[in-house]
Amino acid sequence: MTTVTKPKPEVTIIGIGRLGAALAIALVQQGYSVGALVTRQRENARRTAAKLHVPARILTVRELADLPAPKVLLIATPDDQIAKVAETLAKFDWDTRRTSTVLHTSGALSSAVLDPLRQKGWSTGSLHPLVSVSEPKAGAGLLRDAYWCVEGDKRAVRLGKAIVSDLDGKSFSISSENKPLYHAAAVMVSGNVTALFDVALEMLGQCGLSRKQAQGALLPLLASAVRNLEQLDPARALTGTFARGDLETVKRHLAALKNNKPALEIYRLLGLRSLELSGSRLDPAVVKRIKRLIG
Repeated sequence: MTTVTKPKPEVTIIGIGRLGAALAIALVQQGYSVGALVTRQRENARRTAAKLHVPARILTVRELADLPAPKVLLIATPDDQIAKVAETLAKFDWDTRRTSTVLHTSGALSSAVLDPLRQKGWSTGSLHPLVSVSEPKAGAGLLRDAYWCVEGDKRAVRLGKAIVSDLDGKSFSISSENKPLYHAAAVMVSGNVTALFDVALEMLGQCGLSRKQAQGALLPLLASAVRNLEQLDPARALTGTFARGDLETVKRHLAALKNNKPALEIYRLLGLRSLELSGSRLDPAVVKRIKRLIG
């Protein structure tokens, strides 16, 4: 019996930054066609189009008005531009009776930001990958097998999950009002970890290491922590001073950090959280003394 493969829909992408470009590359690799790359920065779009190895028009948002409404529209602009893009598109004289769907890629915003298009008959949703994309070509690879948060109306969620499945990813859905909390969690383990790493580089710099030396020394330590988390829950993966309840070491740390208030505050806050994770394994009297020291 011959299996008939359903053709992938044509996709139009607005916003050809790092994520938009990576998404275009990844989708084409999975058999999608890209109808148009829509951007104010035409040179970025030309570089992306060259990597697709398939024809793709390069347009501005205004030039989209002269074309039929896209069946699938992805908005990958910065968050603060999404509402304006939706308002602009809602003014176009488009016939959306052929069930057009629009998905944005913001982690923090829900599909509600696309309400002007919803009122015009569009199906609306959001599609956000839990990966850090710093370069389009490598980012396209990261989008494969990634976890994605998909949110919106039923049709948009169904399409979003189909896209994720085609990218060999894993999808989950949350309620619209929880999008900011979801995104804050993502920032905690991505952007904030990077910022925390920079604080540690600064501390080793005060010990006399160059930033290059410090980065080389700390990266394997960070990688080992990630490996522990891949195998264990955080309470069991936690190692170090707070996991052991080393009171005297905490005192030495606090003394060393007394002239670095930002690092000291971070150390205290994360130390308290570490004690919550490890407290059940430690002497309660020791936990109480450490909390008094850092609290």
